[in-house]
Amino acid sequence: MSVRRWPTLLRRSAALLGAALLSSSMLSTGVAAPPPRGRRPAVKVPAAPRLLPGAEAWADARLGGIRGITLGPIESLRHAGRGYGTEASARALDETTALGASWVSLTPFGRVADLAGTGVDLVFEAPFEDNRRAVLGATAQAHARGLKVLIVPHLWVENGEWRAKIDPGDDEGWARWASSYRRFLLTWAEVAAEGGAEMLSVGVELRSWVTTPRAESFRDIITDVRKVYPGLLTYSANWDDVEHTVIFDDLDLIGINAFYPLAEREGASLDDLLAGGRRVAGQVEQVAQAWGKPVVLTEIGYTTRRDPALRPWEWPDGMKDVVVDQRAQAEAYLGIIAPFLDARFCAGFFVWRYYADPDDVSQEAEWGFSPRGKLAELVLRDAFTARWAADGAWISGDGAGRHRAWTPGVLGWELPMEGWERPMGGF
Repeated sequence: MSVRRWPTLLRRSAALLGAALLSSSMLSTGVAAPPPRGRRPAVKVPAAPRLLPGAEAWADARLGGIRGITLGPIESLRHAGRGYGTEASARALDETTALGASWVSLTPFGRVADLAGTGVDLVFEAPFEDNRRAVLGATAQAHARGLKVLIVPHLWVENGEWRAKIDPGDDEGWARWASSYRRFLLTWAEVAAEGGAEMLSVGVELRSWVTTPRAESFRDIITDVRKVYPGLLTYSANWDDVEHTVIFDDLDLIGINAFYPLAEREGASLDDLLAGGRRVAGQVEQVAQAWGKPVVLTEIGYTTRRDPALRPWEWPDGMKDVVVDQRAQAEAYLGIIAPFLDARFCAGFFVWRYYADPDDVSQEAEWGFSPRGKLAELVLRDAFTARWAADGAWISGDGAGRHRAWTPGVLGWELPMEGWERPMGGF
């Protein structure tokens, strides 16, 4: 498929139409259940939409496709004034709205010493109370701009190992670990409730727990979360273990960190990547249909290098002799996004990732994941302003909103150009 056919893939409609459909689906406000003694008092927060059963429940509810950006935290005493809730994150959220996003994902962390799983420390880079205020501040900033918020508490393993391999050993060790994780998750669930975040992920890539018989103890934690947090719940499964994750019947949406490979060889063409994306979409649809729940891609992303769709999960910090390639990143994004725009079983996706300080380029290398100011940004802007199957029923009109993203780093609407079907910026 030629790049020149993008406009037919990423067809758009007027923003007012989307806003009108969203406003018709607003639901009532509820009150969080009283928390246990010693915790902060419950506050009034939006009640979770009651999704009907079925993989297409999100589209049927006409809540609008989730056009999401992940803002990575810069929460460190060495970086004062540059993290969540600061003037810097306000600028980042202004960019998020200008991109056309409707949701933002915030990712507070807890610290784990190693894979022995002895416990979760709420202190991460800064005291917990500082991070709590920062996340609440960023949530308020997002809401003030009309963005909805997903809070995704992550675990950072100090020795650099992957959290999916945590193994406390025997029954006693797992009981201690579950108790510590419960405290960690309930603490952030209370923050999510206090700030009125619309969705919460109860975990990220906890394969050794939620794909095994140990998952029963995780179900008990989800039950406790429901008592303090009334919003939507998901879990961020890794792409290669989502089919074996057994807790989704207790949640509202199936979450996937979707770093699926789209190609099997170097130098794959755009046609190859689009075929890979269709294959991935087919696999994800099977998961959605099996559980009878919609899917949200809680993370998608590609590094800015040659052949990023081969092993998209590889962390940029460990790469050597990297060939920076913006076009390859952009085509990988197109490959994964295009098939999901027409998928009613997919509620939407969150891009991994931008940063809380948009002017801080020290957070990752030039070949890192961020699409900011790169050709991939154009793909996202076109996708965000398209009409999605997840948006639900709509009034037809292909001529509406034929604005294009032409210039990386220049956000907002750009006027239609003569010959608008051609690739923008030489891409």
